[in-house]
Amino acid sequence: MIDKAQRSVRELPLPVRTVIDAMEDKKAFNLVVLDLRNTEAFTDFFVVASGQSNRQVKAITDAIDLSLKAKGLRPTHMEGYDHAEWVLMDCFDIIIHIFTERTREHYDLERLWGSAKRIAIQPTRPIAG
Repeated sequence: MIDKAQRSVRELPLPVRTVIDAMEDKKAFNLVVLDLRNTEAFTDFFVVASGQSNRQVKAITDAIDLSLKAKGLRPTHMEGYDHAEWVLMDCFDIIIHIFTERTREHYDLERLWGSAKRIAIQPTRPIAG
């Protein structure tokens, strides 16, 4: 079920909203938050977005990293940055996935977590508080 209400976005934890804002700043598209808190997942949230090119995927990743550091947070692990087809950033409670469009379609990550609540992010500025 996709919940498109901005109310749902505002209820997300600040670090998730910070990630969304950074993604939007770099014009990421097809942003989706998977709320995994009521599943048996190893994390609370997946934040998934696409970039149009490897360069944009890197720019989105860099913006997220800087935004989180500005709030005193930092990813504990990152992989995929060099090739920038699929970058994964592990922030314990949040796992961030930034894909090129082709790679995202291939892996279809959202389908694997079909039991999670899906929140499709509608472009609006700003949402962090």
